[in-house]
Amino acid sequence: MAKPRPIKLKLDVKKILKDHLFKGNKGTYLDLVVWPNKDGKDQYGNTHYVVQELSRAARDAGERGPIIGNLTLPENEEPTPAPRQQRPPVRQQAQAAESVNEGMEDDDIPF
Repeated sequence: MAKPRPIKLKLDVKKILKDHLFKGNKGTYLDLVVWPNKDGKDQYGNTHYVVQELSRAARDAGERGPIIGNLTLPENEEPTPAPRQQRPPVRQQAQAAESVNEGMEDDDIPF
């Protein structure tokens, strides 16, 4: 089994919105969300960026959490991007549904 490699995370603590920290039973907490970079690794080798998570009420009010850092996953732990599946336009979906239902009479429905 391969030896685990560290995941490196860098945060700019000056960007943390302190009014969105919250008290818990054992301390004061900061929720973070990690997102993969859209274009893969950046020029510094970072694979993800870190955003401060805000409450639903704050998000509903239009607030966005600041990007407060970056994360680098080791080479062997980088997730493979999932291929994006193209959905056919709604018009094509409706036409496909019509062709499937062609020749069916309303009288044949048992309910």
